[in-house]
Amino acid sequence: MISPGPAAPVPDPPPADRLRGWVVTLFLTAVAAITRFTMLGYPTDAGTPVFDEKHYAPQGWQVLTGGGVEDNPGYGLVVHPPVGKQLIALGEAVFGYNGWGWRFAAAVAGTILVLLVIRIVRRMTRSTLVGAIAGILMIADGVMFVSSRIGMLDIFMALFVVAAFGCLVVDRDQVRARMAVAFAEGRIGVSEYGPRLGVRWWRFGAGVMLGLACGTKWSGMYFIAFFGLMCVAFDVAARRYHGVRRPWVGTALRDIGPGLYALVLVPLGVYLASYWAWFASETGVNRHAVGDEVGFGGSFSFVPDALRSLWYYSGNVLEFHSGLTNSAGNHHPWESKPWTWPMGLRPMLYYFAEGDQVSGCGAQSCVKAIMLIGTPAMWWLALPMLAWALWRSVVGRDWRYAAVLVGYAAAWLPWFVTMDRQMYYFYAVALAPFLVMGLALVCGEVIGSARGRLGATRAATDERRGTGLLAVALYLGLVVANFVWLWPILTALPITPEMWQQQLWLPSWR
Repeated sequence: MISPGPAAPVPDPPPADRLRGWVVTLFLTAVAAITRFTMLGYPTDAGTPVFDEKHYAPQGWQVLTGGGVEDNPGYGLVVHPPVGKQLIALGEAVFGYNGWGWRFAAAVAGTILVLLVIRIVRRMTRSTLVGAIAGILMIADGVMFVSSRIGMLDIFMALFVVAAFGCLVVDRDQVRARMAVAFAEGRIGVSEYGPRLGVRWWRFGAGVMLGLACGTKWSGMYFIAFFGLMCVAFDVAARRYHGVRRPWVGTALRDIGPGLYALVLVPLGVYLASYWAWFASETGVNRHAVGDEVGFGGSFSFVPDALRSLWYYSGNVLEFHSGLTNSAGNHHPWESKPWTWPMGLRPMLYYFAEGDQVSGCGAQSCVKAIMLIGTPAMWWLALPMLAWALWRSVVGRDWRYAAVLVGYAAAWLPWFVTMDRQMYYFYAVALAPFLVMGLALVCGEVIGSARGRLGATRAATDERRGTGLLAVALYLGLVVANFVWLWPILTALPITPEMWQQQLWLPSWR
C-alpha cells in the first residue's frame, strides 16, 4: 500500500527578495557583457575567420545574402542544421562580414547564458546569494568565455538546452503549485490518479528551446531524451508528495501524453521550421533529391517530396559524420575523447601566431594564442562535485542535484557510444553550465542555511554561516584569479614564449 503522503504538504515559495534578485542578476549580466564584448573583433587571420569560424562565418553570410540558404562548396555538403548559421547571419547583418559581425550573436548568447544560470540556480536554491555565486562562476569559466567570443555553433547549443532546462524547472514549480491548490481544495482524492494539471506552457517552451537546440546541432536530441525522463520524474514526485494513490499510473495517464507532444512533437516541428529557407529555395543542397537521386515511387511515396528530400539530405550528413572515425584514418592533433572532458585534460587550440609578425609583449619574440580551456579551479573539481551530487541525489533525495546530473549526463554520456569518432573539447561547451550549477549548489551547502540546524543557537548558526561564507568567498577569489591568469591565452594577448610555456600546466595541454 502506498503511503498517503503528508497531511499538509509544506509549501516551497520562491525567494522573497525579488528586486534584489533582479539587481544582482542584471549587474552580473552586465559584467558578463563587458567581458564578452570587449575586443570582440580581435583576432582575425588578416581579416578572415579563425579555426572553424571558417565554416560558419561564410555560411552565415550566405544565409544573409543568398536567400537564407547556406552552402559549403569546399565539401559540397552543409553538415549542421541552420539555426546557428541564421543567428550568426543576424550579427553580420548589423556589423558586416568581419569579426564583430560573425561573433556578435555568440557574445549575446554567452551573456544571456549567464543571466539564465543565475535565475535557474536562484530558483532551485531559493537563494539570490547562491544564484550570484553561479553567475560569478559562469563569468570566470574559460570555456564559456572563449565560446562566447568565437563564431561557432556550440554556444547557441548551450543556450538553448539551458533555456529548456530552466523552463522545466519553472514547470516543476508550477505543477507543484497546482497540486497544492488541488490538495487545499480537497480534490486530490477525487481520482486515484490525481488531478489533471491543465496546459503547461513552460513545458511547451522547453519543447521550443529543444527544437532550436536540434536545429543548431543534432546532439540536441540527447537532451530531449534526458529531459523527457526528468520531466516524468518531476511529475511522479509531485503526485506522490501530494498523496495521489497511484502516482505512477496517474503520471502515465495524465502527463506523459501531453509531455510527448510538448517535448517530442513540438521540437520536431521547430526543427523542420528552421529549414524554412531550404524548403522555399530551388538551390539548397539536395533540395530536389526526389526525382534526381531518389525516385518518385517506393514505400514512402506518400510523404511530400520536400520532406523526402530533407530525409535524403540528412542521411548524407549522417554518413559524413559517421565516416569521421579514427579507424578510418581521421586524426586531428587537438582531438579529445569524452573521458577527458570533465577535467578539461585536452583543451582545444583555436588560434596561434608567433614570429616576426607578432609584437607587443616587450620582448624580441612574442606569441598570441586562443585556447578553449576550462578554468582549472572549477573543472578540476568536476569529479568530486559529481560524486557529491550523486550522493545527495540518491541518499539525500535532493532533486536539485539530480536535475543538474541529468543535464550534465545529457551533454556527456551519449558521446561514449561512438568512441571511435573524431571528437573535440568544444563538444563539452554544453557541459559547462551544468558544472557551474553543481558547483554553485555545493557552495550553497558550504554556506549553510540561514535558519541553521534544529536546536542550534543563533550564535552557532551565525558562526557556521560566517565560516561558510568565508570559505566560499576565498574559493571564488581563487577562481577569478585563475581566470585572470589564463586571460592572455583566452584573448590572444601578446605574451613571451616563456609566459606561453608557463600557461600550459599539463603535458596534455601542449
